[in-house]
Amino acid sequence: MPKISKKGHHMPSSPIRKLVPYAEQATKEGKTVYYLNIGQPDIKTPQVALDAITNTTLDILAYSRSEGSETYRQKIADYYAKNDISVNHDDIIVTTGGSEALLFAFGSIMDVDDEIIIPEPFYANYNGFSASSGVKVVPVVSKIEDNFALPPIEDFETLISSKTKAILICNPGNPTGYLYSKDEIKKLAALVKKHDLFLIADEVYREFVYDGVSHYSILQEHGLQEHAIVIDSVSKRYSMCGARIGYLVSKNKTLIATALKFAQARLSPPTLAQIASEAALDTPDSYFKEVNEEYVNRRNTLIRELEKIEGVKVAKPNGAFYCIAQLPIKNSDKFAQWLLEHFSVDNETVMVAPAAGFYSSPNIGLNQIRIAYVLKEERLIKAVNIIAEALKTYKD
Repeated sequence: MPKISKKGHHMPSSPIRKLVPYAEQATKEGKTVYYLNIGQPDIKTPQVALDAITNTTLDILAYSRSEGSETYRQKIADYYAKNDISVNHDDIIVTTGGSEALLFAFGSIMDVDDEIIIPEPFYANYNGFSASSGVKVVPVVSKIEDNFALPPIEDFETLISSKTKAILICNPGNPTGYLYSKDEIKKLAALVKKHDLFLIADEVYREFVYDGVSHYSILQEHGLQEHAIVIDSVSKRYSMCGARIGYLVSKNKTLIATALKFAQARLSPPTLAQIASEAALDTPDSYFKEVNEEYVNRRNTLIRELEKIEGVKVAKPNGAFYCIAQLPIKNSDKFAQWLLEHFSVDNETVMVAPAAGFYSSPNIGLNQIRIAYVLKEERLIKAVNIIAEALKTYKD
């Protein structure tokens, strides 16, 4: 029998999606499932984006340029300018989602067995992208007790070796919702310049920041032009996850030229989705004001309800729409599956994401879950009440 590759064998399963069969079975059994496991917003996609698809006059759905259409990239540059970020359209490559942007970045700056340092917990697919690129993740642990703030910069520096090529952060963070401060970004910037590394920032949640704080992009940091790589996406910003449009942004011309070769190998990003995504850039600022107010209310409701549960510890996020909760259990993988298979309240149950899959270090986060607060407040309250009742009867 032919064998699969070692790379395929070591490719991790998604901690977000691996429980889907159990949720589908629960639904078939007539249960209502509250999905807290995945960052699929229930916010309506801006009408201007939907109208652009409906009103297209194309009679041939042709290839676009490998780097994305020039008009779209110019409008992206204009969007960044409104956010005090100075780039031009030649600094941008449009990709099939932020995922492809990360793969292009990894392929452009790292060879097999090179290393990338990432504060954990981190977006679970960073493990997958690293495995598919043959790259080793070197984790730096951040702690729930510190609200998942940036670990001491000395912790990063001790891990730098001759194989280290980059540091990767998600800002605001998935799965923690932590927003790195300007001071924390400056510390990372000084470190990567000192050791001549790249600093990759996944900034797809840039718009979602709360409590009067501001997002500080690595592209705003002076002197970081050759080191900074930003990963971005329309998925969460405009509630357009299915468009699969992202972009890679850097003022490092060699990096962009190299990433373009990867882009050419896959021909082009999807043409129709680019039309919708370009139109989405005309979304009024009022849209984001309303969305942020909604997420703040959801976050406050979620944290309040979780803190009512004895033995639960939760980090308060000030960005994105996720939080990590630590439960009085031993293994959240087993708990999450048990919820779907064996537990319900009034024939309703909950799907959560076990947090161990957001760590690279073994045996960390085993009693934690990630919750995406992408449901309306009344549904969040119901979902947390189900978790509270489940914890009363669950036995590890």
